[in-house]
Amino acid sequence: MVELVKYIVSQFAEKPEEIEYDITENGNNVDVIVTLCAEDMGRVIGRQGKIAKAIRTLVRQGSVKENKKYNIEIKERGENL
Repeated sequence: MVELVKYIVSQFAEKPEEIEYDITENGNNVDVIVTLCAEDMGRVIGRQGKIAKAIRTLVRQGSVKENKKYNIEIKERGENL
């Protein structure tokens, strides 16, 4: 599923080489933190968060086979958690 997230995000980002992924696995929960530069935030999140919501929906549906729950967080570089 992480590869799916990387693929989708890189398709929307203008600077895919600057994207950082922090993956933390804790049992059945997987946290994926996607860190983008400021210019790519709007492109990846989309208007009213529609693209981000679509990414989360695709990952949720695809992860049913893995029996894991993915939490995807998109943040801007330099932003604190």
